[in-house]
Amino acid sequence: MPETGPRTPDQGNDEPRVTSSPIPGADHPTTRLPAVPRPEHTPGREHAPDPVLPARAADAAQTGPSHAGPSSGRARRAKAREGRSPAFLWLKEVATVVVIAVVLSFLIKTFLFRAFYIPSESMMNTLDVNDRIFVNLLVPEPMAMERGDVVVFRDTKGWLVPTAQKPAGPFTGVQDALTFVGLLPDNSEQHLVKRVIGLPGDHVVCCDGSGRISVNGAPLDEKYINSAEVPQVRDFDVVVPAGKVWVMGDNRNHSADSRAHMESNGGFIDVADIEGKAAVIAWPLNRITALDNYPDVFRSVPAAGK
Repeated sequence: MPETGPRTPDQGNDEPRVTSSPIPGADHPTTRLPAVPRPEHTPGREHAPDPVLPARAADAAQTGPSHAGPSSGRARRAKAREGRSPAFLWLKEVATVVVIAVVLSFLIKTFLFRAFYIPSESMMNTLDVNDRIFVNLLVPEPMAMERGDVVVFRDTKGWLVPTAQKPAGPFTGVQDALTFVGLLPDNSEQHLVKRVIGLPGDHVVCCDGSGRISVNGAPLDEKYINSAEVPQVRDFDVVVPAGKVWVMGDNRNHSADSRAHMESNGGFIDVADIEGKAAVIAWPLNRITALDNYPDVFRSVPAAGK
């Protein structure tokens, strides 16, 4: 039967009842946050005014980044430059350019190119007396040497007549230093320049009925020799040993080349003595040109031993 009277709590039930009445003591000072006054609304102004930044100190720098104060490294360098004269700054720039040029020239001379001076007529008309040439130091290694290359080599076989030592002048040391770093051509006259005719293993013979040289049985139509004179015939028949080459001058009647030194080392020069391949004539200006090795002249020459 349903209950009609007020329901009384069950005896022995210790669970608290949840009520909607305010909790006494809710206004504890540690839990209440202070009220923030609401800013008054100003008609026509939707945002609060920007906060006013504190003024800088009177002795602080007013321009530039914060690290550019009077004690910064940049400021010290600028102040130091102000105390230098324009002439000093100009001399400093010139000295810097000169040092860079010397270093680059030395590196180029050591690893890529080297300048030489031509004192004789043995390579006319390809090279003239007083020509200045640049030699590619990458030949014969790591770049391969080819027949027809004009090469500069050290005189280790005594081909040159010993020259008297020149007296030292007031600028001898300067010239030697500039030659060492590559700013001046080598004019020591201890090098020779010739054209490679026979590589290691080649059979070189002079001459056939038409006065032509043959290499491995193939006659050469030598377009580079001096056409002003008919070359004198000097008979020879040689096989180039390993590690050596046979060289001849383009001005055949005025060149003390391999033909003139067959009694010494067979007339051959060591590949190890070759400084490099002559690449260009750099001076005088009216003779600037790249040097040719005439591949068409040697195109029909078979490989050595065939």
